[in-house]
Amino acid sequence: MKKEEKTNVMRVLDAKKIAYESHTYEADPTLSGEDIAAILGEDADRVFKTLVTQGKSGTYYVFVVPVREELDLKKAAKACCEKSVAMIKQKDLLPLTGYVHGGCSPIGMKKPFQTFIHSSAKDSGVIFVSAGKVGCQIELSPDDLISIAGCKVSDIV
Repeated sequence: MKKEEKTNVMRVLDAKKIAYESHTYEADPTLSGEDIAAILGEDADRVFKTLVTQGKSGTYYVFVVPVREELDLKKAAKACCEKSVAMIKQKDLLPLTGYVHGGCSPIGMKKPFQTFIHSSAKDSGVIFVSAGKVGCQIELSPDDLISIAGCKVSDIV
């Protein structure tokens, strides 16, 4: 039997003794978040994507939102007390966070960034976020994610 390959996200959660369940699927960069929710057989409102932005001040921020929603950049800027925020370029994601597009997780980035999660995360007993690589998601309690990633809960969509 093949042993499950642990991602950095899983190692962080294991070290903090936080319960989670991992889910894998065929890695395909063309899949949308809603496609991934369907593959997992889950409601897309419980599957979240991780977005990285840069504020006008130059500070980086992380936002975690349901896959079927779009980050409202005005609300995001207000949440982090910036005049404005903009999405970072895809090519800058790996050097900044240690994660590739489609595999970005709010847990275990190279450096800690101020992180915000949409308030709807609190509506479910469990949510799904990337496990740190394309083709792998983790399922965990929103409270555990908020705690481990230091998230601020906010209306950002």
